[in-house]
Amino acid sequence: MPEWSEIVRLISLSDYNTRVVLFGCVALGIAAGMIGPFMMLRRRALMADAVSHAALPGIAIAFLFSATYGTGIKSLPLLLAGAVISGLMGMGVVLLIQTTTKLKQDAALGIVLSVFYGLGISLLGVIQKMSTGSAAGLNNFIYGKTASMLASDAQLIGALAIVIIFLLSIFYKEFKLLCFDEGLGSALGFNMRALDVCLMALVVVVTVLGLQAVGLILMIALLIIPPASAKFWSRELPKLILVSALMGALSCAAGVIISALYPDAPPGAVIVLCGFSLFVFSLLFGPVNGLIHDAYFRYARKGRIRKEHLLRALYEAVEEGDGVVCVDWQGLSRARTWSHQGLNKILKKASKELLVFKSSAGLYQLTHEGYVEAQQIVRNHRLWELYLIHFAAIAPNHVDRDADEIEHVLGRSMVDRLEVLLQERYPDVGMPASPHVLGVSPEEVS
Repeated sequence: MPEWSEIVRLISLSDYNTRVVLFGCVALGIAAGMIGPFMMLRRRALMADAVSHAALPGIAIAFLFSATYGTGIKSLPLLLAGAVISGLMGMGVVLLIQTTTKLKQDAALGIVLSVFYGLGISLLGVIQKMSTGSAAGLNNFIYGKTASMLASDAQLIGALAIVIIFLLSIFYKEFKLLCFDEGLGSALGFNMRALDVCLMALVVVVTVLGLQAVGLILMIALLIIPPASAKFWSRELPKLILVSALMGALSCAAGVIISALYPDAPPGAVIVLCGFSLFVFSLLFGPVNGLIHDAYFRYARKGRIRKEHLLRALYEAVEEGDGVVCVDWQGLSRARTWSHQGLNKILKKASKELLVFKSSAGLYQLTHEGYVEAQQIVRNHRLWELYLIHFAAIAPNHVDRDADEIEHVLGRSMVDRLEVLLQERYPDVGMPASPHVLGVSPEEVS
């Protein structure tokens, strides 16, 4: 376990190398997190995996060129330039296979990934037999070399990340149109193919930048996990991009800090695991389709439906009682198919503001607030019944169950629209009579 002094030193960023690595990785996490949502919306999630593997032969060829012509075998810009060119070639081959053959994208990705990666491994074997091969350290691009990142490396990553963020901001509307309605963009005169190539070129650059931090094998995690986590927090694209960028930055920062506390832990793998931890947290607690949020929502909705059924049963019992405002337990039990235990549970949870129990007489009575709310619930239910009878051709004696199933699912805005629609068609309707009561026809209801 790390000592307290080491933790304080890390938190205060006293170590120069920690500051360098943290800056480089966080910049990479933000850039990857911002471009990831566009990839996910374009259904190009696995393109980054193919591009990262396709970058390996470019790195090896750039090293061979550097070693042959004596331009500096450890020049990171030259190696990254080779990776970008090779990655763009891999992306181009994928698009070429898709457009000129009947093969689908997954087959094209598999072909490019395996062939380019095999070529890269072959070239690495050649390099290792050279006299300068041991000095290359090219294997670091496969697994990442976060801990040994230099200040120049971090500055290069930061500068290119800023350029990528700037370009995404400038062409945000165009990329959004590309993701959501490519046909409309073409009709408006945009060159959607060129926009698609530009977006994928940015993906290539981000992928190549990530080779320094997590390596080509794990780079896809930085492009996929943050936007996948962000989808549990928002469905709006601007918020999705911001949350995804934040997730990417937090993943990288947490991975760097943990690997600094535990030097034996590989930083690239730790960064990916931190990102997965954020994904699990989002999956559980996210407000958009998070498991716990959805479970609570279903529980709350079930309670609301039971309350509405209770108020409706009380109102209809009062309505049938010719002025009798109190209902006994047996009357409620007959109103719906509630079990003895289920009805008692619903009555116990009923708010005292809506329902009063007269223990001396064993009767239940709606309060004024409860009566007003029950009246609105019954009105909405019968408006749904009218709509289903007249516009969905459902028989009046079968409409009650259909209205029960639909009225709790659709929102208040839809109820208001139906209210306006039915008021336009039937302006004299106050509280509609129940259309499924024996002897009442649809014409009498309307």
